[in-house]
Amino acid sequence: MAEGWQGWDEYAPFYDWENARTVARRDVRFWTSLAARRPGLSLELGCGTGRLALPLLRSGARLVGVDRSEAMLRRARRKARRAGLEPRARFVRGDIRRLPFRARPGFGLVLAPYGMLQSLTRERDLRETLASVARVLRRDGLFGIDLVPDLPRWSEYDRKVTLSGSRDRHTHLTLRETVRQDRARRLTLFDQEYVARRGRERRVHRFALTFRTLTVPQMRRRLEAAGFHVEAVLGDYGGGPWHPDADVWVMLATKRTARTAT
Repeated sequence: MAEGWQGWDEYAPFYDWENARTVARRDVRFWTSLAARRPGLSLELGCGTGRLALPLLRSGARLVGVDRSEAMLRRARRKARRAGLEPRARFVRGDIRRLPFRARPGFGLVLAPYGMLQSLTRERDLRETLASVARVLRRDGLFGIDLVPDLPRWSEYDRKVTLSGSRDRHTHLTLRETVRQDRARRLTLFDQEYVARRGRERRVHRFALTFRTLTVPQMRRRLEAAGFHVEAVLGDYGGGPWHPDADVWVMLATKRTARTAT
């Protein structure tokens, strides 16, 4: 079974282009608003190229971004430098299963946006990550998780053109995508084939991404086992109520105390 971190270095040159056409900025206001209400330093798991980190920094948040992919982090650092945010931007290469931070003073907010935890394809990886977050989260801190709910419902298809367009004045990109489902393990596998055309030059880039889906009750049980108390489950980025067919599944959890455990 593929490790969830595999493929992301190869994805880095295309990540911003693809996400501008899919998730775009629809979750940015939610996370910036959440960070503004939490004291202290925030931590973004799987910060990638800085899609969320840069707007959070611009809003005044004190943020550390951690990612395993150095190729992604190079792009985040370059964008922060161009935006004049480099003095406040801290991007750290690390494994979220063993976060490279001290338990104290800890983070006031840890965010795992846009299905980030679903790249943990093995149960032990998720268990270790939740324990690592619990270690570095302040006692009064908040853990925010955004799950992509519809992955198991994706139809399987082979080499379908799902995106096509210009990346810049000289380069045209086409994404041919193959989707496979491993329903026994609740895994959705994306075989990506990016075709980059620049004049007469044509290059093909192939890599695979794997994601795992857990239901809200399943994730709640895992959070509780790791010492968290789920404060809220939302069905959209406006704070609307959760239901199984909601577009997003956002879970907000705190560390369990003697009061919340009773």
